[in-house]
Amino acid sequence: MKSICLSLQVHQPFRFRRYRFFDIGNDHYYYDDYSNDAILQRVADKAYLPGNKLLLKLIDKLEGQFKVSFAISGTALEQFELYAPEVLESFRDLAKTGCVEFLSETYSHSLTSLKDAATFKDQVKQHDERIFGLFGQKPQVFRNTEMIYSNEIGELVSKMGYKAMLTEGAKQVLGWKSPNFLYVNALNPRLKILMRNFKLSDDLAFRFSNGNWSEYPLTAEKFIGWLNKLEKTEEVVNLFLSYESFGERQPAESGIFEFLEAFAKQVVKSDELAFATPAEIVEKLQPISVVNVPESISWADEERDLTAWLGNGMQKEAFNKLYELSSRMKRCRDDELLKDWNYLQVSDHFYYMSTKHSLDGSQNRSQNPFDSPYDAFINYMNVLSDFKMRLNALVPENETESEIAILQRIIEEKDEKLKKLEADLNRLQTAKKPRKPRAKKGK
Repeated sequence: MKSICLSLQVHQPFRFRRYRFFDIGNDHYYYDDYSNDAILQRVADKAYLPGNKLLLKLIDKLEGQFKVSFAISGTALEQFELYAPEVLESFRDLAKTGCVEFLSETYSHSLTSLKDAATFKDQVKQHDERIFGLFGQKPQVFRNTEMIYSNEIGELVSKMGYKAMLTEGAKQVLGWKSPNFLYVNALNPRLKILMRNFKLSDDLAFRFSNGNWSEYPLTAEKFIGWLNKLEKTEEVVNLFLSYESFGERQPAESGIFEFLEAFAKQVVKSDELAFATPAEIVEKLQPISVVNVPESISWADEERDLTAWLGNGMQKEAFNKLYELSSRMKRCRDDELLKDWNYLQVSDHFYYMSTKHSLDGSQNRSQNPFDSPYDAFINYMNVLSDFKMRLNALVPENETESEIAILQRIIEEKDEKLKKLEADLNRLQTAKKPRKPRAKKGK
């Protein structure tokens, strides 16, 4: 019997407002609250709320035989709390069923696994604590930002105590091999690897409502037929996609929710197919071989590489400048700076700077707040410049900056003192002004 592993990614970034050069040093608030609220509400109404309602219904009607896993970024969880608490409550309802597994990931949906192991571990720990606090689960399986994976990243994740990791079934990695088996990490075989079947996943995520697609319209019966035609020896079909595929990217009027319901019911009725979560698959199946991934892969674009986020000079410069601050951030105890540090690391900021043009890489274009990659880069570097100034004041980089920070504090203290003295003087002057005599009655 083949296992169907349905895993859904949920992520929303905190988008920056237009932050001008003259804002640097003068305004330390970076976020476009209106856009963040409006986009979250739109996606919640179209995807998250109707999707969760349907999943809860399926779990109930199919008596626990329908199972699904979620990887929800910390920034998405924060936005639910701020703008749509009903979405968070609906995820809590799903957690109570026992049929939903919550995966680990980086809190900020960041690229830190490529740069800084210590920051990576901190973010993952922060994320897992949030998941446990909200849903009562301690994640056992890891899904990195944008499914980024390599031998080294996998080894690091294994040392952090995870049983398995999800990644892309990229052709340049698998070659003639099928993604429909369980594999192990090349450096540490204790870490199991589940590889995405990108053909079947992308049929749902990208092609479902495309009237020019040769397989349009896609029905549950047709999709089940494809699954049944797979080699009998293949053991698992990993359908990994963004949750926004249901209702946002593929709108409700396309029939995507009806498809999901019919698909779930037919899998449960089948004698050859059954739903399973990643943790269940790891316990049930035996790996067939090592998967060797010396260079990092992702689920983005046809290349399945990192170029969507780090493919040009602007992206690399912003990325490197950001992580130059890592060592000092480890000494920072300021809550506001730590929050901004998390939000600066969100991978979307680097994606907005991409100069690539690809169908599969366009999933976030409708939510890109910038007119061009260059605008995104300039805006980000302005924010980063202000952030660095604030950090320098609290955690100076060198002796010169330490002296500057001390002088800056002295100036600020003098300014405050002058303002207080001016206020006292104005009060005294007002009190000393002679009062006009009152006019006598009758005159």
